Amino acid sequence: MDFDVYCDESRPDVFCSRKNNARHLVIGSLWLPTAARNEMKQAIHGLRDKHRVGGEFKWRKVTPSRRDFYMELIAWFMSMGDRLRFRCIAVNHEQLNLKLYHDDDQELGFYKFYYQVLHHWILDCNRYSIFCDFKKNRKADRLHVLQRCLRNSNLSSDILRVQAVRSKESVLLQLTDVLTGIASARLNNILTPNTTKHDLVCGLENRVGRQVRHTMRNEQKFNVFVINLAGGW
Repeated sequence: MDFDVYCDESRPDVFCSRKNNARHLVIGSLWLPTAARNEMKQAIHGLRDKHRVGGEFKWRKVTPSRRDFYMELIAWFMSMGDRLRFRCIAVNHEQLNLKLYHDDDQELGFYKFYYQVLHHWILDCNRYSIFCDFKKNRKADRLHVLQRCLRNSNLSSDILRVQAVRSKESVLLQLTDVLTGIASARLNNILTPNTTKHDLVCGLENRVGRQVRHTMRNEQKFNVFVINLAGGW
């Protein structure tokens, strides 16, 4: 079976700056059957038309005037059941040792964690197309190396492509941005009560039935992997 995976990140700045109010880098991924791609895109475009939302929609663009759109978008995401799934990894920069484990290379460390969010949900006998939000990299071959590593560690599946896409060109990537933003806001504890973003996070949590936090690996709908780089159980 063929699957599409859309990937985005929140707070990559925590790797290079300690002067911020966030602790975790969060990399998110949205998974869906390739055959359902057009149906999903049409549904999102329908919501945009209904609420007269033009241009990109993203987590940083969540405003009171667009509250109803974002709340209905989350409700629609949840209504899709296991046809539309989200998984993210959260990396605590306080536990990160770039010099010891990543050749003192922030970019290399970033893509190693990208690998982690993808590898554990790639199953045998399937084919995957992975679309990453466009990002300027110091080394131009980062996505090619990521694809090669995924292929080498998943010999019974086929990684068809790992390519960069500009978010303004993909509503599915924009949805990934929103879901990643929700996870990041809760995990970084940077929500302000009685705001639209707070309502959006709580709305998703009410539908999931729990607060956004580390989940078991087999959680299928909204999977959160808070990686423990300090070791232990």
